[in-house]
Amino acid sequence: MAIRVTRRNVIKGMAGAAAATTPVFSPYVLKSAWAADPIVLGLPIAQTAQAGVADHQDHWNGSILAQEEINAAGGILGRKLELKVVDIDPLSPESCQVSIKALTDAKVHAISCAFTLAPIPTADASVKYKCPFLWGVTQRNYTEEVAKNPDKYSHCFQTDPSEVHYGYTFPIFLKDMKDRGLWKPLNNGVHIVQEQIAYNQTISKALQEALPKSEFTLAKVTDIQYPVQDWGPVIQDIKKTGAGAVMIDHWVAAEYAAFVKQFQADPLKGALVYLQYGPSQPEFLELAGKAAEGFVWSTVLGVYADEKGTEFRNKYKKRFPGVMGLVYTGNSYDTAYYLKAAWEAVGDPNKFKEICDWIRVNPFRGVCGYMDMNNKYQECAHFPDDGNPVSATELEKGMGQLYFQVQDVEHKIIYPDPLKEVTLRPAPWI
Repeated sequence: MAIRVTRRNVIKGMAGAAAATTPVFSPYVLKSAWAADPIVLGLPIAQTAQAGVADHQDHWNGSILAQEEINAAGGILGRKLELKVVDIDPLSPESCQVSIKALTDAKVHAISCAFTLAPIPTADASVKYKCPFLWGVTQRNYTEEVAKNPDKYSHCFQTDPSEVHYGYTFPIFLKDMKDRGLWKPLNNGVHIVQEQIAYNQTISKALQEALPKSEFTLAKVTDIQYPVQDWGPVIQDIKKTGAGAVMIDHWVAAEYAAFVKQFQADPLKGALVYLQYGPSQPEFLELAGKAAEGFVWSTVLGVYADEKGTEFRNKYKKRFPGVMGLVYTGNSYDTAYYLKAAWEAVGDPNKFKEICDWIRVNPFRGVCGYMDMNNKYQECAHFPDDGNPVSATELEKGMGQLYFQVQDVEHKIIYPDPLKEVTLRPAPWI
C-alpha cells in the first residue's frame, strides 16, 4: 500500500466529501421498478484524512465502474447495487472503528475497503455484525490474527497476498534478471533503505531473512524517517556502500519523485534501484516525469496487462481520464464482481455466513489475477512461489506479483515472465 496526499486528490476528496454518507447512484440506470430494495456495498473511503486519499480514491473509482456496469446489466438478483460511502482516517484506530460502525449501523450487505494501518481495530468493529469484509490490506500481522481466531474473523478476507512477499521475492527477481543477462550487477550486495512504519519494517525483515538463502548478500541497512527533507545524504550513503541492488523501502510517492530526480543527477552507476510500491500511484509519474526512467518497482496487487486486464484499463481510462492507478482501481472492481457472484450463488445477500462460506471455497479470477483465500490466513495466494506461505506454483492458482520498470515515462511489466509486457532494459545511469 502507499499513502499520499496531493492537490489532485484533495480536490477530489472535497468533491466527494459531500456525498460521503449518501448512496452513489449509477448515471446509466434510471429503472423505477427493481425487484426489491437495493443491495448495499459499504465503502470506507479516505477523503479528508492526511493520508491514504490516493489509494482510497482509486478504490472508490473502481467500485463505481463495477456498480455502473452491474446495474446497466440488470443488477444483482433483480436488485440495484448501491454504494454507501463513509469517510475514514486510515491511520486512526478510532476513526476506523467509527467508520465501520457507521456502515454496520446502516445495515450494508458487505464492506469493501482498500486498507487501513490499524487493521485489527478496523476488523474488530465488524465482528458483531459479520457481513462479508473484503479488503486489500496487505499485512501479515493482521492475517496472522485471522489464522489465530478463525471464528471471530471468519468474515474477513484479504484480497491480495501479504507484504512479506515483497521481501521474500526480491532475491528471486534479481536472480532471474541476472540469469537472463538483462542485468549485470556490480556485485551481489543488496542495500536496504528502510522507513520506520511497521509495513516497511516487515518488508525489510522478510528480505533480510531471504537473502542468506540466495546468492545475494546484505550490504547495509540505512534508516530513514518520514518526511525525508533531503535525499542527498542517503544517495551519498548508497554510493559509498556501492551495492549492486538498492531497495528504497518507503511509502510516499511524492518523496520517491524527489528521490529519483536527485539520484539521476548523482547516481550510483550500474546499480539496479527498486522503489517499494509507491510509484504505483499517479502522483509519482506526474511529479517525476522523465526522471523516473529506469527505476523498478512492484506490487503484489496490480492490474494485469493480459486481455482481461487491458480491457479493464481501457474502460477505466475512458471513465476516469488521466494517469491511472494500477492497484486499488482493479482490486475494488474485482471485489464488487466477486461479491456479485457470491450473492447470486447464495440467493440472499442477508445470509452473511453462507456468503462468506461460499467466498472461502470459490476462487475468483479478476483483472488483478486469481483470488483464492481458502487458507488459514484468508489471504490470496502469491505467485511466483517464493517458498513461504501462502504461495502458488502456477500463475492461475495465485495472484501475480508484478514488477514494473518505468520505460518512456510509462509503467511496463517486466516480471514474472507469464505476465511481462517488455524486458528490463538498462537504466540511464547504467
